[in-house]
Amino acid sequence: MPRLRRFAVGLAGNRPDGDDLCQMTIERALSNRSKWAEGTRLDSWTYRIMRNIWIDEGRKTTRRHETFVAEEAGAGVGGDGAQESAVELSNVDRAMQKLPEDQREAVLLVMVEGYAYKEAAEIVGCPVGTLNSRLVRGRDALMGMLGEVQ
Repeated sequence: MPRLRRFAVGLAGNRPDGDDLCQMTIERALSNRSKWAEGTRLDSWTYRIMRNIWIDEGRKTTRRHETFVAEEAGAGVGGDGAQESAVELSNVDRAMQKLPEDQREAVLLVMVEGYAYKEAAEIVGCPVGTLNSRLVRGRDALMGMLGEVQ
């Protein structure tokens, strides 16, 4: 569940929309549990459901939120001495949201969630080579946006 939620937040760009996406995914998975094939990976199946919901929802509405941190979180920023880490994480979040959807998915699945290329390719429904290309382009774009030497 934490990995599914983390992927949802990564796709949605913020926690509230990510939580909604996660809830919709679980609801759809439970209502369609008879469609899950015994012996297949449950996590891959739920990730694919989530991705499909995310695509469908994205087609229905435009992005509602441009912020990357909830207003409530602003009150505590800087209180624990982790200001630099919070700023860097915010920069990474913003850079991730600037990536094209296919590259962001590849980066999230492989670099954040730790899926093997083959598993990530199955989740997004593309060949491994295509996923690898998306990952390389996404990683390079992130490094460029964050000012890292490539």
